Amino acid sequence: MVKFNFEFNGKKFNLDVEECKTIFEKTRGLMFRKKSLPLLFYFNKATREPIHSFFCKPFFAIWFKGDKIVDGKFVKPWKIFVKPAEKFDKLLEIPSSYKEFSNFVDGRNL
Repeated sequence: MVKFNFEFNGKKFNLDVEECKTIFEKTRGLMFRKKSLPLLFYFNKATREPIHSFFCKPFFAIWFKGDKIVDGKFVKPWKIFVKPAEKFDKLLEIPSSYKEFSNFVDGRNL
């Protein structure tokens, strides 16, 4: 677990996150987890690789390029293809039940 700091919609966040660096960690993501810390995925180079939400509860996805947010979406379960607007090198997945973030966002608009 590490701390991850970012600013979103004018509010600063300092979240405890679990880092996902290996292919296994990235593949598993939030799948089959009843409870989870937010997950922070790292990528070696900027990409527009899509994600899915099979076997996941709803979550917020926030894509970063460096320290800049390039896109953010509320992701419902069983979506086959979720892609950000721009290339990214980090992805933060925050379970919708994670109080420190979900109290700030209404669940529809990121």
